[in-house]
Amino acid sequence: MMKLHKGDKVAVLDDVLKGVVVAVQKDLITIVEESGFEMTFQENELVKTGISQFELSKFSDINNNMLLQKINASEKRKGKQRKVSKKEAVSPAMEVDLHIQHLVKNFRGMSNFEILNLQLDTAKHKLEFAIRKRIPKLVFIHGVGEGVLQRELKYLLAKYPVKPVEASYQKYGLGATEVYIPQKKN
Repeated sequence: MMKLHKGDKVAVLDDVLKGVVVAVQKDLITIVEESGFEMTFQENELVKTGISQFELSKFSDINNNMLLQKINASEKRKGKQRKVSKKEAVSPAMEVDLHIQHLVKNFRGMSNFEILNLQLDTAKHKLEFAIRKRIPKLVFIHGVGEGVLQRELKYLLAKYPVKPVEASYQKYGLGATEVYIPQKKN
């Protein structure tokens, strides 16, 4: 596992926060984020920056527990996953970032319920647009967090004739769902 030290530049895995480590106490890491606020996180919630994601993916000894659980679950399901046609695999995906800061300018007065509903409404409209326009693949970027949005998104996708799968860890990290839309033949 990559140990963090005072002075390391880090990013928060399930948020768009970056900062510098100012204190390390066992697995509790205190950082000063870019706007000057001190925040404390578990070590497994942070990733050291300055190393590109491509460089990180070359290491075989990455021991992030969440990543290892996802990889193990993915390997167990490999035999159960549907086959993706070559056309679907190579066509570019429509990306939809559901992080609230990408949907509205100011979300300060919004409750968690309002935020979740806006994110789900956005996902629904983008999915219906993709189906109408025959876009074969889209990716919903939802982040890791507590998994509420991911669960609700999974429930929403079950109502449509689509095939959701976990998106590429190398390209999107842990918090993205790729959706394949079957194309009707004319």
